[in-house]
Amino acid sequence: MPPTIAPDTLPTRLSMAILNLLLPHHRTTDPGPASAERFPHQLRQVADFVRDDAPVTFTLPAFPCKSPNPAKVLGHLPDQGERLSLGFLNTLCNEIERIYPPGARMVICSDGHAFGDLIRVPDEHIDAYADELRTLIGQLGLTRLSVFDLRDVFDDLPHDTRRAHLHKSYAPTLDALRAEVRADAHTLALYRGITRFLVEDTADHAGTRSALQRECRQRAYGVIQRSRAWGDLIAYHHPRSVRLSIHPQPVGAPKFGIRLLEAPDAWTTPWHSAALRRTDGTWTLMPRAKAVELGRLIECDGRPSYFEQG
Repeated sequence: MPPTIAPDTLPTRLSMAILNLLLPHHRTTDPGPASAERFPHQLRQVADFVRDDAPVTFTLPAFPCKSPNPAKVLGHLPDQGERLSLGFLNTLCNEIERIYPPGARMVICSDGHAFGDLIRVPDEHIDAYADELRTLIGQLGLTRLSVFDLRDVFDDLPHDTRRAHLHKSYAPTLDALRAEVRADAHTLALYRGITRFLVEDTADHAGTRSALQRECRQRAYGVIQRSRAWGDLIAYHHPRSVRLSIHPQPVGAPKFGIRLLEAPDAWTTPWHSAALRRTDGTWTLMPRAKAVELGRLIECDGRPSYFEQG
């Protein structure tokens, strides 16, 4: 008779195999590769789905909106960077299905409305961006993906009212967050990274550089507050999901950082950059102003989409 696998062993074995598919794409600032055993939180979550013979559900707060800085992006709608990233996420779910027949699904939690006022992006641009994500998912046949945003929770309320409800219900206090930034190296790195993005995304500041940096440091606290609130709201609506993050995460953290596309650093995302196809056919992300020096602009469906290196 062939050997049998103990019932308690199978979920552990499969959850490790599933996590091993994610590990090559782990977004972290920690040195060196890490084994699946160093992610006990995610292993337990995946094993819960395996025990129920249910699709593994991932939630990914990401794809908020394009940067408002035209030196970084091609416009306010998704382009080739988003297409490639969505395709990657769907392929990852398909790879999981090859080793675990119930497969996986990815809920993209588009978080632009959570802090659109703080990053100075109009709500109509955020609406258009998220709507186009849904359109792309349908057009490209990415059946493992879905989009969830603040409109799904507060459908009939104005955007400012939605944000107020989100903040009041879930956001940490400013004092608590400031204390955490002072005490925790990871939170401090996140705060500094968001501050840098806010400074870079400001294209029309009339004052001094130091004044802009002070303002962006204050706004960064608000962005983190709203992001935390959005994360808690996601946990409420998707309580069993495995939480992914586009921000670098330490090995073993409750959130698993995931890299969508190759980029020069651990913070670059498709919505803060433009895609460039190199002469060897590989893709990378970089600011539009740099990409335009390296390649020619390619349009898709009548809109600027990416750059092709000559």
